[in-house]
Amino acid sequence: MTHMIGIADDEFIRGNIPMTKQEIRILTLTKAKIKRTDTILDIGAGTGSLSIEAALLAEQGKVFAVEQKAEGIELIHKNATKFAVENLTAIEGAAPQALSEIPPCDVIFIGGSGKYLVEILNRCDSLLKPDGRLILNCITIQTLYESIAYMKQRSSYTYDAIQVQVTRLNKVGPYDMAQALNPIHIITCQKNSKF
Repeated sequence: MTHMIGIADDEFIRGNIPMTKQEIRILTLTKAKIKRTDTILDIGAGTGSLSIEAALLAEQGKVFAVEQKAEGIELIHKNATKFAVENLTAIEGAAPQALSEIPPCDVIFIGGSGKYLVEILNRCDSLLKPDGRLILNCITIQTLYESIAYMKQRSSYTYDAIQVQVTRLNKVGPYDMAQALNPIHIITCQKNSKF
């Protein structure tokens, strides 16, 4: 059965852990070009919203969701059960240390890196298969700058970036009010097949 991307945010079980919002998830998954048999890594998986949708798309593949907070791991398990996802493995730990047992990947998402972005990117470079796609969702300008600077130094990658600002209409009594979500930069990196 083909999965249509874009599960509504309120369908996910949530706690106090950040979640990739529906509109950003749709764009991120579109950029990832996930195939049914892909192996996918989601670093900084949060509630698992992106991991869940990736697992539904890669129904014959595998998804590894790495999250350092125990509450996030619990939410990933609950959401995987809710959406009947069986091809997702949640790994509690911080990257890059938590990536030691990850197999070669077709797609890697980075949604959280702490202060270890370069080390994480180095590890992801060794994990990413030729023609693989690495997608970074950057909330801060520093992460955006560091990611682009990293990719500029590597001839093995091509990349592009978009900045997304989503504004949702919310009802406030009898009125409709625009409420902006945090802007996100989405960087899509493609590893050249000769590397």
